[in-house]
Amino acid sequence: MTGPVLVADGDPERAKRIAAACSARGLGASVLHDGSAALQAVLAEPPGALVAHLDLPLVGGGKLAEILEANPRTRRVPVLLVGEAADAGARGGRRVSRDSDPEAVARSVEALLQERTRALPSQPSPETGLEGQLAELSLPEVLELLHAGRKTGTLEVAPAGPDPGAPGRVFLRGGEVVQAVAGRAEAEKALFRLLACERGSFAFKPHPVEIAPRIAEPTRALLREGQRQLAEWRSLAVELPPLDAHVELRGPRSGLPNVIHPLTQEVLVVLELYSRVGDVLDHCAYPDYQVLRTLQSLIERGLVGLRRGPGPAREQGAAVFSREQAARLREWLAQSRPGAEPVSEAKLLVLGADSETTQRLRALLARLPGMVLAEPAGAGPGADELASLGRLAVDAEVGIELVHVPAAERFAPLWPLAGHGALATLIPIREPVARAAQALRPASAALRRQPRARLLYLLMLESGERVAPEVLRENLSLLDDGPLFLLPLDHPEKAALLLRDLFGRALP
Repeated sequence: MTGPVLVADGDPERAKRIAAACSARGLGASVLHDGSAALQAVLAEPPGALVAHLDLPLVGGGKLAEILEANPRTRRVPVLLVGEAADAGARGGRRVSRDSDPEAVARSVEALLQERTRALPSQPSPETGLEGQLAELSLPEVLELLHAGRKTGTLEVAPAGPDPGAPGRVFLRGGEVVQAVAGRAEAEKALFRLLACERGSFAFKPHPVEIAPRIAEPTRALLREGQRQLAEWRSLAVELPPLDAHVELRGPRSGLPNVIHPLTQEVLVVLELYSRVGDVLDHCAYPDYQVLRTLQSLIERGLVGLRRGPGPAREQGAAVFSREQAARLREWLAQSRPGAEPVSEAKLLVLGADSETTQRLRALLARLPGMVLAEPAGAGPGADELASLGRLAVDAEVGIELVHVPAAERFAPLWPLAGHGALATLIPIREPVARAAQALRPASAALRRQPRARLLYLLMLESGERVAPEVLRENLSLLDDGPLFLLPLDHPEKAALLLRDLFGRALP
């Protein structure tokens, strides 16, 4: 005998009688009344044997036996399942009838222990954690168990199969999922990808998790949503765009609404750089199923075309503007000064409410190909400083100068002068939106009155900040209905993609 017997039974009186019969034979016994608690107890300290009823609450006895058999730390624990033969579809463990009296159960436990002593004389592995095969225990089930046990550590997932996908890791703190990664995907997107894995292996390693949380949704709600999206994806698979097909935007971006859902906005931006559906999924931060549904909606509305087979080659890291966009800007510059010498510079205003917002925007602009920032005076343009932020090349000859204009009311006489002949006005905003709108309203109203005025808004979000579309519409109605772009400051690459789109929308 290497440890006490654990009796797991949802019927307290029956469990007590079985435990007493085991104790009378010198086996020693403890009692638990649901499968989740029993699993946590066995993982923490493997017992000498486990008696589990097949209809155990939370985790049935059959599933419990499968989990223990798949885990190297617990596969040597003898398991006796109590239930009718018709209920015993799970692998693992010897079975006795539901009607067996406690003495018969205790004798069966004693026989199991004697068999184990003869067949497996070595001691159990001292490893801790949980590991097994996804075919035997699905990832949602694993995460439910870790959540119930309030575990902290890393769950490593190694998918298998003909198209297995990237290995992934799920980080838990106190049973709550706080981050997930799978290839280049992170957070909910990575977790939902991993939930779709049906083959492969998993291994949980307990350790302190110090990373910054990227997932705020409660784990059980997250699992429900992930499984809902997966079920819908599978039911609609024949209707959604295939991953190897190619898609491309039809018609000019100027024909799109000014205020669109952030997901749609991101999909349209990524389409500027990638045409293969699988690549679009990889480069969008939203979960794959949501991106596919958005693509399907755009295809049905005729805004995006779908083509099977090879797509056009796209040059990554190229200039922000295409040849067609450069030609349009040249034409606009020529029309703005008829009969005069052609000019090679357009002007784009940046309306600044505070210096920190301007500096955060400046750091993002530095990532754009062709952007040459002006040397800052001191810490750079402040809220009360009229200055050039730099020049963005459109092609080898034509460029756009970005001019910072203060929103402070004492600069009101300069607003009409600065806005004259400007290509557009860029207005960076940070939370809280209502307060920023209040500070920017006088200057934005004055610039909007200029001939051919066009205003574009950037809401710059810090890590973890999220603003619902209806909240944005309500708050930004204090300004006007100009195009709105959401720039995540904790994802500089994604923000740079969105800035590309913004400058494309700024062109005439």
